[in-house]
This record gives sequence, structure tokens and C-alpha cells, in this order.
Amino acid sequence: MSSKVATTPPRDSRKVPRPGQVFDPVARALDRIGDRWTLVLIFHLLGGPKGFQDLRQRTGIAPRVLSARLRQLAEREWITTIEEGTRSLYAVTERGRTLEPLVAAIARWWVDHAMEEHIADFGAFTETSAQSILESLPFLLRGDVARDAVVTFEIRLSGPGGGVWTLRIRDGACTVTRGFAETADVRYTAETRVWCGVALGILDARDAVKRGLLIKDGGRDALDQYFHQIPRPTASSSERSGSARKSRRSK
Repeated sequence: MSSKVATTPPRDSRKVPRPGQVFDPVARALDRIGDRWTLVLIFHLLGGPKGFQDLRQRTGIAPRVLSARLRQLAEREWITTIEEGTRSLYAVTERGRTLEPLVAAIARWWVDHAMEEHIADFGAFTETSAQSILESLPFLLRGDVARDAVVTFEIRLSGPGGGVWTLRIRDGACTVTRGFAETADVRYTAETRVWCGVALGILDARDAVKRGLLIKDGGRDALDQYFHQIPRPTASSSERSGSARKSRRSK
């Protein structure tokens, strides 16, 4: 009868270094950037100077947290304060603008590899402000399709969060500005909630036009041919999403 002798794995005699002693560009970069709000705020300020309440509306950050993060960004010289009339606005500095490639890469990674995971909650996006979707469109651009495109869209939205925006696609890049276009190739007119659904692919654009919910004037170019949209759930993914929600409720 053989007996088994319990053995312990040999102890590694090498001393484990402290994180700060390791040359790790990724860890050092994350230490420098700080928490998630750093890149979120830089993302919004890359589009132009904004006031405190503007940033709150775009991010939902609590006032105390936002104040602390803005102070931190200013100390790191990534943002600065400028005066515009009677308003104090926050603007990204040249040093802060060096983070733009990182912001763009994160946004595009989410679009390419993680947006599909939000299928279960896709209905919530119809409550998202049109402004936030419009300002995110440059990161949703389909580079392969837009590479040689030269097209200008004008978006006219009514209701809460409405307004007018001009969206230009030129040689694989997209810019969004507030206001009417001097000349537009295509014009969309809709209520904000409807347009948000169409822009994200939650509502079918052709069906919305047939039902009179969306008016499209001009050429044949369409937003959905140039921008990534939320994948529509299949029967199997819908079942998985339902099971996941039931599982979360049961916990």
C-alpha cells in the first residue's frame, strides 16, 4: 500500500518588486492619466471649450467630482481656463491634445469590439441626448467607406435636446459643428428621440421615413452607410440578454 506524501511547491527565492520598480509603459501611463473621468473630459474638450455645466450635461458627473477632476487636469497642464464674455470655460491645452490618439483608439476599440455587448440595454440609448451622439460620430465613422467621401449632412432636430448641426465627411475624417450648413448634400429632419434611434441603428431609417417620423431631403447618401451602428439583436442574443437580466434580478 503506497502512501502519498503532500509536497509544497518550491518557493521562488526571487524578491517580488513593487509596482513602481517595474518598467511598464502601460502601468505608468495609467498612473499618469488617473481615473476614467480624465479621458472622458479630455474627449469632450477636444471638441472645443466648454463650461462647467456643459461638461455636467455631457457626462453626468457629480459637481464635487467634476470640480476635483478639472482641478487635477489643470495641475497637470492638460486643460486651462479661458474667459469668454462673462463665462469661464475649460479648454484643452497642446499638452492635453497629445491624448487625442489615445481617446480615439479607446472609442474605436469599443465600437469594433464591445458595442455589441450593449445589445441588452440598447433601448436606453434612445434617451441619450442627440448632442452626445452627434459629438461621438467622428469615432463611429466607417473608415473603409468614408475614405474617399466628400459629403455634408445637415441635422435638424426638434423637441428636448433639439437644434441644428452640420456634419461633414471629408477623405476619411468627420467633423461636427453646431449650426446650419451653407450647402448640404443631405438634410435630416426629425424629433430628437427618433433621430437618436435612427443614428444608432435602433430604428430603421427607411421605415422611419415611410411612417413620417423622419424626413430626408437631398442626395442618396445616408448616415447609416458611413457610420457604425449598434448591432440588432438576433433571436439567440435576445434570449441570452433576457436570461442575463433575469439572472441579475435573482441575485
